[in-house]
Amino acid sequence: MLTPAELVWLLAAVAKGDEAAFERLYAATRAKLYGVVLRILRRQDLAEEVVQEAYVKIWNGAGQFNPGLASPITWMVSIARNRAIDMVRKRSEVSIEEEPAAMDVASDSPDPLERREMTDELRQLLACVGRLEPDRQKLVLLAYYNGWSREQLATKFSAPVNTIKTWLRRSMLEIRECLGLT
Repeated sequence: MLTPAELVWLLAAVAKGDEAAFERLYAATRAKLYGVVLRILRRQDLAEEVVQEAYVKIWNGAGQFNPGLASPITWMVSIARNRAIDMVRKRSEVSIEEEPAAMDVASDSPDPLERREMTDELRQLLACVGRLEPDRQKLVLLAYYNGWSREQLATKFSAPVNTIKTWLRRSMLEIRECLGLT
């Protein structure tokens, strides 16, 4: 999956009508959204329909996404989840009370096999972040883990916003190089 920063960038491009960015966004997030919806609806045909509707809503509403309020994946999952819950409510044979999973927040915990892979990936990512200078580590974590805006970071680090952008970009390039993504 792409980083939250990359997803934010893709959503911004989608808001401008960039179809290639939408395809990348779809490819990077479809499994997650489909899994959430399938867990609620328990029917593949309905899940596929709801995911398609969710992506139409994401395409049309990408300009309304605010990275200061939620991560991109959380925003997209909530759209898909709400669509699935609406579908459950519409279906007369299943009520929302009979589907307690529909009321659960989407689980971010992977299955046991994925957990091991994610742990290895996480270790590698943390090792790469650990190679950054301590101030840059803090900057990256506040920006991408805590969702701080560039303005908030500029205040925290007593630096101009453009300097913060440069520091973030350089730090991310170092991390990507460390991970072998460049």
